[in-house]
Amino acid sequence: MFTNKKSRFIRLLIPALTISAAILFFSQKIGEATDAKSQPASYADFLSTLIHPGLTDTPVYGYRVVKTYPHDPNAFTQGLVFDQGLLYESTGLRGRSSVRQVELETGRVQNVVHLPPRYFGEGLTLWQDKLIQLTWQSGLGFVYDRRNFRKLGEFKYRPEGWGITHNGTFFIVSDGTSTLRFWDPETFAEVKRIKVHHDGVAITQLNELEFVKGEIYANIWKTDYIARISPETGEVLGWVDLKNLLGPTGSTPRPDVLNGIAHDPSLDRLFVTGKLWPTLFEIQLIPMKRGNTDN
Repeated sequence: MFTNKKSRFIRLLIPALTISAAILFFSQKIGEATDAKSQPASYADFLSTLIHPGLTDTPVYGYRVVKTYPHDPNAFTQGLVFDQGLLYESTGLRGRSSVRQVELETGRVQNVVHLPPRYFGEGLTLWQDKLIQLTWQSGLGFVYDRRNFRKLGEFKYRPEGWGITHNGTFFIVSDGTSTLRFWDPETFAEVKRIKVHHDGVAITQLNELEFVKGEIYANIWKTDYIARISPETGEVLGWVDLKNLLGPTGSTPRPDVLNGIAHDPSLDRLFVTGKLWPTLFEIQLIPMKRGNTDN
């Protein structure tokens, strides 16, 4: 008797589970379709809508290319610094990560140190006579002597390492979220944090950073936008739209995303490049006319 009841229960249960699974599957598909229609195709599309001149009073800047320089197309650029006529660059990808000193005019690598294959290099900044490099998910950063690239030490942090710069007092660090953390440059201890926002909307994907004339410039990962951020409030003070900067790449493999900002304060020059880009650009920012979103 018990066996018959059990068999009958199983025979009834299997069709019921099948129907429930089918309902769940199609509900999910309907939900996905609805989300696909209501959400932008990418974060770049979301930002493009968010900063449309008709929807915000925040200034938007285009660009003028002042000069171009060669850039190693095998360099997966994660951090970029300019100092005394030289570029210092951190590159990523496991097994290919490095810190390098690069001659601006020629793109020639003058000095380089390679990271062990387990580390994925990320942001880079120059503090006094030291280069400070982050890694992505290892929770470990490195300190080098900027003159001979000798490793001087290590430091730990959480959560992830993306970009790093400094304002002359504190390191400023991104982790891919809307949060920027400020660290003591001697102890690497967090002293404060700010949330980056535009018209009340949190701005995430903050990647490579550069401190430029009192503002934090941040690449927004997988987009052609740079956010100009108040270090006091986290408010986005302006946007830089670098759409079409690289232009057609011809028969070369498709380069990766825009990433890498460096500023020359002595001549007020702004340099930008991207991961695997063959070119580094010196650009001048041009305010866009209201209603114009093309360069």
